[in-house]
Amino acid sequence: MKEYCGVVGIYGHKDAARLAYLALYALQHRGEESAGIVSFDFKKVHAHKGMGLIGNVFDENGLKKLKGPMAIGHVRYSTTGSSVIKNVQPLLVDHKKGFIAVAHNGNLTNSVELRNELENSGSILQTSMDSELIVHLLAKDQKNNFKEKIVPIAARMEGAYSFVLMINDAIYAIRDPHGFRPLCIGKLSDGGYIVASETCALDMIQAEYVRDVEPGETIIIDKDGLTSLKRPDKHRRSHCIFEYIYFASPDSNVFGNSVYATRKELGKALAKEHPVEADLVMPIPDSGTCAALGYAQQSGIPLEMAFIRNHYIGRTFIQPSQMIRDFKVKVKLNPAKGVLKDKKIIIIEDSIVRGTTSRGRVRALRQAGAKEIHMRVSCPPLISPCFYGIDFPTKKELIAANRTVEDIRQFIGVDTLKYLSLEGMLNSMSQPKEDFCTACFTGDYPTKICKPPSKKALEKRACRGMVIR
Repeated sequence: MKEYCGVVGIYGHKDAARLAYLALYALQHRGEESAGIVSFDFKKVHAHKGMGLIGNVFDENGLKKLKGPMAIGHVRYSTTGSSVIKNVQPLLVDHKKGFIAVAHNGNLTNSVELRNELENSGSILQTSMDSELIVHLLAKDQKNNFKEKIVPIAARMEGAYSFVLMINDAIYAIRDPHGFRPLCIGKLSDGGYIVASETCALDMIQAEYVRDVEPGETIIIDKDGLTSLKRPDKHRRSHCIFEYIYFASPDSNVFGNSVYATRKELGKALAKEHPVEADLVMPIPDSGTCAALGYAQQSGIPLEMAFIRNHYIGRTFIQPSQMIRDFKVKVKLNPAKGVLKDKKIIIIEDSIVRGTTSRGRVRALRQAGAKEIHMRVSCPPLISPCFYGIDFPTKKELIAANRTVEDIRQFIGVDTLKYLSLEGMLNSMSQPKEDFCTACFTGDYPTKICKPPSKKALEKRACRGMVIR
């Protein structure tokens, strides 16, 4: 699978960019394609961006140039627009009222309509990302005060968005009214603030968690402190349940609850629904580890770390091409043959998207000598595309949308295959089940989807006749 992105904003620290850099390290799991930081010293804007991991994009000399007490940063997986240098965030533009820098996590479902409107009114967009749209909406609005126009402009955008913007001498954190993606606020030890996608970023720089940015809320951080602006309209909460299942780091709290504890509960529910006699329980590291621990504790079957992960290989779900994904599957996990030989094993997967990754892993376990392989999945079958920031936008990419569970079992090559039920998944959450988006399991979307947008919908609009390298 692929979502997503990680965003961070720092205000009120003499070396804001360095704190943003450390926070992005904690958020690296949210995107491995590119990274960037923009800082401001109240005189000049500084920016550094590049393709690749944080450690490859930044060095000490680069960080020293990012001066000032304000900074925003971004790590990217591309869910709208290709993985090319012009699409690396934060986006930065100058205009007559100053500058705007924007970092975005999510997907706008009305991006094509907004782009058409902007182009018809004379705007010339430079990227193929929906993230650029808010820059043009802000620049074209006639109000001089950004604080007055930020909320009505945010209300024009539909879908999933957690924005962190730096506009002149203030940082803005904006969350969509459904609260699809997480966004939290922390207090720095010297009195400044951080906003970030997950609380693990706060832990990295020893910031104190204050609270989440509420769905539909805009937070402004400037010399006057922290100001909250809220939209007058109300929407049902639709937190992405996949943040708990796969995306978020287990040491984070998202939507007010522990990711680690929630994944353990999913594993316990899975053991209750689908027990099986076996010699050991083993996870698919790392996102399946907590669920496997819960399954082992509930079932009483020993947990073994029988897949050894190569930690120098990134997450296969958030790789942009199938060729790279297939290669990384082969070198990412190596089975411990001495533990597996002649054993009946239960492997815990967090999810099955295409099935090709699971099939390769099962083949490796067979070759290592496993006698029986029983797969248990800590969420229901994925049958519907996501338009809110996860990169499976069509049914053809989802094996469960096109095959029965028995067909999938045979394709993967396991002895038995069982999924956690929708009810079991929702009952494992610490929040009301109505607060979650479960569209990928049910096809019931919390927002209106007029024309399903593709990953490269804006690219097709923006780059007719151009070659992007």
